[in-house]
Amino acid sequence: MIRRPPRSTLFPYTTLFRSRQYNVNKKEIIEKDGHIIFGEFSWPKTVKTNYLNWGSGRDGTMKEYYTLECLLFLLKNVHLTHPVYVRQAAAEGIPAVRRPDRKDLLAYLNGETATHSSIDKSAPLEIPTQVKRTQDDAQNEAAKKPRFEETQVQRAKEQLAARLDAPKESSVTTEQMRSLSDTMSVEKIAAIKAKRLANKRKTIKGDDEVGMGIPELRGILDYDVDVTRDIINRERQWRNRTTILQSTGKNFAKNIFALLQSIKAREEGSSRPQQEPPQMQQQTPRQQMVQRPAPQAAVYNRYDQERFRGKEETEGFKIDTLGTYHGMTLKSVTEGTQPKRVPMVPPTTIAATTTQQQQHNQHQASTQPPQMNVAMNRQVKRGSRTPIIIIPAVNSTLITMYNAKDILQDLRYMSTDEKKAQGCKRDNEILVQRRKEGAATVSYRVIDNPAKLLREDWDRVVAVFVQGPAWQFKGWPWDGNPVDIFARIKAFHLKWDEMPLDTNVAKWAVHVIQLSKTKRHLDRANLLMFWEVLDKYMLKNKPHLRF
Repeated sequence: MIRRPPRSTLFPYTTLFRSRQYNVNKKEIIEKDGHIIFGEFSWPKTVKTNYLNWGSGRDGTMKEYYTLECLLFLLKNVHLTHPVYVRQAAAEGIPAVRRPDRKDLLAYLNGETATHSSIDKSAPLEIPTQVKRTQDDAQNEAAKKPRFEETQVQRAKEQLAARLDAPKESSVTTEQMRSLSDTMSVEKIAAIKAKRLANKRKTIKGDDEVGMGIPELRGILDYDVDVTRDIINRERQWRNRTTILQSTGKNFAKNIFALLQSIKAREEGSSRPQQEPPQMQQQTPRQQMVQRPAPQAAVYNRYDQERFRGKEETEGFKIDTLGTYHGMTLKSVTEGTQPKRVPMVPPTTIAATTTQQQQHNQHQASTQPPQMNVAMNRQVKRGSRTPIIIIPAVNSTLITMYNAKDILQDLRYMSTDEKKAQGCKRDNEILVQRRKEGAATVSYRVIDNPAKLLREDWDRVVAVFVQGPAWQFKGWPWDGNPVDIFARIKAFHLKWDEMPLDTNVAKWAVHVIQLSKTKRHLDRANLLMFWEVLDKYMLKNKPHLRF
């Protein structure tokens, strides 16, 4: 029989959710008398679910939903191809699921997705009918197994607990015994009792050792199984371990893997590749003829096991766990100066390489300035990463070798005459320590004589203070052309705000910094602009230098 529950009772789950729950948990869905039965609730086969048909409900069109019979027919014939499934559904008179909805609907019914945009939460709900077991079903179930009342089961449990808690007679003591007569002493009585216990263990079990009978134990177990089954049938699964672990709003692979790749690239040094000068790749014939001994294969040594565990200890990163600064100078530690390794060159290529080097050196000597030709014959070392700033060599400009440290490091202006009055001496070059956030300092080399720069040093020149006349750049690389120079080096000009701007500076790509004679409290803010502009330039054009 089928009876309808009261109208005031609202069932919290829809037919779509019931179909998904039973399909995921592999429960049996019963079809009987034109109804689909899910446990103790049932719906008609033609009842509409809240899953929209593809294309319906858009642009003001009427909403159409798939029926419950349509979903169950799709689950039964999911192994068929879509054309065969459509023909078979048409033959049986069942509406077919459209091709655009097939993949998403199956993913939801199989528990692969938690929800979908086609599920209409505002759709009207069909109240289910509650299924009541018939008398024949109850009699058949009762005939299969004996029925135990709750009082009988409780009484059997109490008897079992009492017998388990009762003390057992394991040994014979004479404390509570007394002799019956002179002929039957206490010792004889104890011996007879011990003999009786020994014979009882060999023949049959006593009442103290006999447990519950098989029917009583089976009744207790069947009663517990029935109670547990009723509880499980009333349970409604909301979320399982799969849906909990799935996160729809966060993609960990996109964030975590990108972070790990950036850390690995930073460790390997691929984020800032250093550009070595062309002459560093060239070696003299004498250096090429040096033959290094072939590396020997690694042999196991019980006292030298650290070199076999390098990748395990550093998790795949290139970290020298046995490195040390012993025997290195402070300059080599701070600037990273290390001897250049000589590559192995076969003897057959020595003559050809020597001829190419001579032709290349002659070509460079004819095209490069004199101060650069001197550096070609010197020993090539690993270049420093300290940036270089060039200032004018005359004392008529606002920045000179006397006050460059006060302007660039202390961010306050002091004239050259004031520094001379204090007894300051002029240095050939200055090392300015720039203080950055986090108590970190970065060194900058300040010079006024660019003629002493080597060829590889020009790559480290990041800024130049322009005086105005073009003869300031006489003898510089790039033919002393200010336009070409300022395309490779950032140019600055320091002036008073009341003085007119030089005509050459106005037509060049020069950043002008103005100071005020009356508002001296603005010196720090105006001079900080120099470091902000320089940092942006180095980040774009000189990322391999230290800044």
